[in-house]
Formats: sequence, structure tokens, C-alpha cells
Amino acid sequence: MSAGAPELLSGADEALGIEASGAEREIAARSPMQLFWRRLRHDRLAMVALAFVVLIVLTAVLAPLIVKIAGTPPPGQTNADLTDDFGQPLGPRAGHPFGVDKLGRDVFSRTIYGSRISLEVAFIATALIIVIGVSVGLVAGYYRGWVDTLLTRTMDLLLAFPVLVLAIGIGVACSGAQGCAGGLIQPGLTVVIFVITLTTWPYMARIVRGQVLSLREKEFVEAAQSLGASDRRIIFREILPNRGAPIIVYGTILIPQNIIYEAALSFLGVGVDPSTPSWGAMISDATTIFKEAWWFMTFPGLALLFTVLAFNLVGDGLQDALNPRTGK
Repeated sequence: MSAGAPELLSGADEALGIEASGAEREIAARSPMQLFWRRLRHDRLAMVALAFVVLIVLTAVLAPLIVKIAGTPPPGQTNADLTDDFGQPLGPRAGHPFGVDKLGRDVFSRTIYGSRISLEVAFIATALIIVIGVSVGLVAGYYRGWVDTLLTRTMDLLLAFPVLVLAIGIGVACSGAQGCAGGLIQPGLTVVIFVITLTTWPYMARIVRGQVLSLREKEFVEAAQSLGASDRRIIFREILPNRGAPIIVYGTILIPQNIIYEAALSFLGVGVDPSTPSWGAMISDATTIFKEAWWFMTFPGLALLFTVLAFNLVGDGLQDALNPRTGK
């Protein structure tokens, strides 16, 4: 090797070092939101799932317009003439791309409108679960003592019951004409949202409580206490912002879980009114004629499957993007 080779290698190493330090400075100059978005964009599967989620949300919002453009009948319109010679509903054809059900209602329209019910229940229930669970978890983890014991035992009591069994029991009790709780909880979507919220908020509360217990002894919390900061300020200005990522991730995971709960309750007959287009109710109605009318169960079932899968993939992508240790 010539004498100039070490100098060339040294120069190359210096150039690489300069490039590396420049890249590090560029990353360090980015805001947390920019780093989050950079990691999320590199997760192609999560981005595809996010695009599908946006499509589903737009479908729910624009359901009347989509049905009108498609030229299909409204979801509640029945037509006894849309049956074959044996009285079975007709399959996919012009004017009814997804076929019709046993009452002659268009399956395409009902599937499109069914996204509204599923997303409405999922989003409202998730918001309530986050508010209740985060509030209870913050109080239990910060104050500890008898407050923590009381709230923890309440959570343990609710978690001791199988979720679906408890949900079915409450759903049946509140499904009458008068509802329950003095008429405050009425049959239909209100019952479904109440049942899902009641049986799910303890999971969120336990997660937040564990996070608060780990943060309560940190130096910045002790410093705030020594400076005379109020408990409210410490909880909402010091502790909560430092544990926002797990709440966001778990909230995203709750959405598909709540969609499944709504579909399960509707399938079992304790959810929304049977005449209301809901994916779970449609699948339940299709069980009696699935062999003769495969389309009646297939299309709402696929809509439910892909929606739940997309939300789960988005949740996984958010978890990776919010966690700087993933290396993505």
C-alpha cells in the first residue's frame, strides 16, 4: 500500500464522520412531531391501514351521498318482489351490487350505513373510556392510600366478570321500552355505548395508574411538589403529558375492540334495533339463510374484518412511531 493510502483513508473517515454528525444534528433539530411523522411514514403497512381508515370514515360521513350516486335503494326500503321463484333473496346484480336480504333490502346500502353505526359507537365509547379511565387512573396512582385501594377494588370487581356476559346482562336489563337507570339509558345505541364503557374503562384506568405510580417518584414531580405546586397542576401539567403516548396507543386499539363489541351485542340481539343497519345485526340475520344467500353475510363480514384489521395496524404503527426505541 502506498504512503498516500492512509491519508486517503483518514480523509474518507473524516468525511464520513462529518456526514454522520450532520445527520445527527439534522435529527436533533427536528421536533418530536416531525420525528413521529417520519417514523410513521416509513411504516408502509400502517400508512396503507391509515388510508383505509380514512376511507371508512369518509364512507360513514358520506353514506347518503354514496348510496345516491350508486343508485341503490335506501337501507330501510323493503321490496318483496326481489326474490326468486323459491322465495330466496336475489344475489348481486345491476342495481343491487351486493344483492338483497330476505326482506328485499339492499345489502350495499345497509353495509355502507352500517359503518356509521359501528364508528359512532366505537368513537363515542372510546372517548368516554379515555375520560373515565384516565381520570380514575390519575387519581388512584397519585394519591395512593385508601383512595387507590377503593378505586382499585372497584376496577377488580368489574374486571372479575366476563365482559360479554356482563354486557349481555346489562343490555337485556336496559333493552325494555323504559330503558334503565330511571329512563336515562334508553334502548339502542345508548345501551350499547353504556355497556361498552362500563366494562372497558377499568383496563384504561389500570394502565394509567401503573404509569402514574412509576412517575410519582421521579425528580421532576418531587421538584414540583417542593416548589408548592398544587396536586391538580402536578397531575395535569407534569404527569399526564409525560404519559400521553400510551394513552393514544391504547385509545387507538380500543376503537376496533369497541367495533367488535358492538357487532357482538347486535349479533346477540341486545344491541341496536334490528331494523337499524348494523354489521353485527346483518351478520346475525344472515345466519339463517347463509347457504342460500352467501352475499348477505359476506359483505358486512368483510367490512367488519378489514375495518378492525386496519385500526389494529394503525395502532401498531402509532406505538412504533411514538416509541423512540423502535429504531424506525
